[in-house]
Amino acid sequence: MTVTLLGQAALNGLLFGGIYSLMALGLSLIFGVMRVINIAHGDMMVWGSYLAFVLALRLGLDPFVSFVLCAAALFCLGLLVQRGLVSRVLDAPHEMQILLMLGVALVLENLALVVFGPDTRRTESAYGLATVWLGPFFVDVARLVTFVLALAFALTLYLFLYRSDFGALIRAAADNSYGALVVGADVGRIYTVAFGIGAACVGAAGALMSALLPFSPATGFSQTVASFNIVIIGGMGSLFGAFLGGLLVAVAESLGAVLMAPSLKELVSFVLLVVILLFRPQGLFGGKTG
Repeated sequence: MTVTLLGQAALNGLLFGGIYSLMALGLSLIFGVMRVINIAHGDMMVWGSYLAFVLALRLGLDPFVSFVLCAAALFCLGLLVQRGLVSRVLDAPHEMQILLMLGVALVLENLALVVFGPDTRRTESAYGLATVWLGPFFVDVARLVTFVLALAFALTLYLFLYRSDFGALIRAAADNSYGALVVGADVGRIYTVAFGIGAACVGAAGALMSALLPFSPATGFSQTVASFNIVIIGGMGSLFGAFLGGLLVAVAESLGAVLMAPSLKELVSFVLLVVILLFRPQGLFGGKTG
């Protein structure tokens, strides 16, 4: 075991962490605004991956280009799910919301199974085999591009939420939905757009991930678990915590794969989750609005 090997693992994890951060941002936004636990989050991500796969196969679009279209498609799906289903159970007990989203997850997973079959897929990219050497370390160009695009997407979301009028309404509804109603805000519309943005984040993450890792309809469950893990570590409802939590978990898993075994890398992130819950139950950045 050498320092170079550990440094390489940490670098790979950091670059892949952009995807983790992006999918956690979507989940955290939905929960922070609506207090809805989106069990179907990972399955939406899988559909983002399949859309990128289809666009590459039929139109020859690189996933690092088509991720914008995948985000837009998942935004529309999020609008439909929120307006048609979630809006009807916002005042219901949390267990009813969880059961509803579990049903949505099962529908999305089985629909993907019917349309694409159970086989594992992966989207081809022009950057798939490209590498750049930086001293003793090599940089996977696909991971680097993924990280930059995920960072740009997250920055765009931040600017929208904190520099636009509608973003201010979303934050107001998250802080106090009744107060937002009193001042004349259309809270129903705000919730719909917020859910759509959360779905767009995970759609973009799925498209970007499709060029790095294989996926199948059954992948959704593990991605949902990973998203919740990251959001809890970062702090439920904290966008900043979700972003940094994604990077932290990705680096921890990458180092765990080197120090133990690749099949045990997720054990590291769950140990980290347990430690966070023991010593800081609200998460690293819990209690903050951003």
